[in-house]
Amino acid sequence: MPIEWSPSPAENPQSWRLTLWPHRSLLRRDFVLFMGATCLLVALPLVVVIGSAILWGLLPFFALMVGGLWYAINVSYRRGEVLEELTVTPDTARLIRHNPNAPRQEWEANRYWVSVHIHPTEGPVKNYITLRGGDREVEIGGFLDEAERLALYDDLKRALKT
Repeated sequence: MPIEWSPSPAENPQSWRLTLWPHRSLLRRDFVLFMGATCLLVALPLVVVIGSAILWGLLPFFALMVGGLWYAINVSYRRGEVLEELTVTPDTARLIRHNPNAPRQEWEANRYWVSVHIHPTEGPVKNYITLRGGDREVEIGGFLDEAERLALYDDLKRALKT
């Protein structure tokens, strides 16, 4: 699960930090291998037409396909560069969301008034988790899958109870 507690609330219930990030199924190293294998497999049929005019007719489509695939995967990587940090001290709870192409968003509230809520069916995703405190309610972990959000909800309820 792409979640890191430092230190865990069990070790230090007064002050802790929770860091969340989206899951990456294709690492950068694997991206290079994937693109190389794709180019090799798509270029294999082009070996038959080497030396003919047909090669020059097919080559732009081959280049367009490889370029489009590379662009699409890189856009996916950039959109997934979200990082959420929830820092809890004895007095405050502060959530900072680092967005890939937008300014960072911050929320801070008195720890005593912070509560965790789950919305099983309402919201943009199933089991939508929000933190409520002060005059605002903010989402946390919207990019996690359904099971990860349920586990995060239970962990946050326990961690903020103390």
